[in-house]
Amino acid sequence: MSSTKKPSKEDIDLFRRSIGPVRKLGSDKAPPHRHQPAPRPRAARDDSEHFTDSGFSDLPRDNPVSAADTLYFARPGLQLRLLQRLRRGQLPVGAELDMHGMTLAVAQQEIIRFISSSRDRRIRCVRIIHGKGYGSREQAPVLKNSLNNWLRQHPDVLAFSSTRPEHGGTGAVHVLLRSQR
Repeated sequence: MSSTKKPSKEDIDLFRRSIGPVRKLGSDKAPPHRHQPAPRPRAARDDSEHFTDSGFSDLPRDNPVSAADTLYFARPGLQLRLLQRLRRGQLPVGAELDMHGMTLAVAQQEIIRFISSSRDRRIRCVRIIHGKGYGSREQAPVLKNSLNNWLRQHPDVLAFSSTRPEHGGTGAVHVLLRSQR
């Protein structure tokens, strides 16, 4: 055990001179914690304004995809584990859009609206069902090819991948959206 020795009068005087003038506190309790007000969201970006005038550009279709082709796209810098979970269908899907029977013009506007509303609702992963194109006049997946181009151009799309067979296979995609800032 250590003995507690009381400071001498000289030590007390030296201490008081070194710390300077002091004043006595009225209370030894800290003031209560004030909660910060909830942050106000920034004005929501209206992505539909960005795309409505000219729409998505139609990229040259040098490499059209077939009904059986698997779609995959990822922006640089994404974590490999996150991309693996997207491809395996392990991310929770927060919303779904079925594009069966839509024309290209309607589908384009629906994609813009769907992605914008999903981001506003803070949904990170969505499923878009585009079909395989067996019912199209061209006997090729028109919506699938267009969706492949549109999603690559949309600034809020970080990655997308064809789904697993139980979720639609090559007739649907899981889309990873940018988190809302």
